[in-house]
Amino acid sequence: VQLQASGGGLVQAGGSLRLSCAASGSTLNLFNMGWYRQAPGKQRELVANIISGSSQNYANSVKGRFTISRDNAKNTVTLQMSSLKPEDTAVYYCYARHGVLLRDFWGQGTQVTVSS
Repeated sequence: VQLQASGGGLVQAGGSLRLSCAASGSTLNLFNMGWYRQAPGKQRELVANIISGSSQNYANSVKGRFTISRDNAKNTVTLQMSSLKPEDTAVYYCYARHGVLLRDFWGQGTQVTVSS
C-alpha cells in the first residue's frame, strides 16, 4: 500500500486548507484511515480518523473545525480544515490500517503552517 498526501501549505489564522491522501496498491481491507500530526518538539497525535468508511473520530482540539471524509471508490481520505489556528501548525501524516496485513501504512507527510 502506498499513500500520497497533498494539500498542505501556508495559511493565515482563520483560514482553511484541505488535505487529501490517495491510497494505491493493495487497498482492499483498509478499514481505518486518517491523519496524525506532529508539531516541532511534540509527540505525534491523532487528528481524525474514519473507520469502516463511516465512524469518525476527532481530537478534541479540532472538533467542529475539521471534517474527515473518505471516498472508497477513489481510495482517498480528505481532511477539510477550517478556522485554522497557529497551534494547528504541524506536519500532517495520513495513514491507513490494513485489516488483513495487520499493519499501518504511512504517507510522506505534508506541512501545514498557520500564521497569526
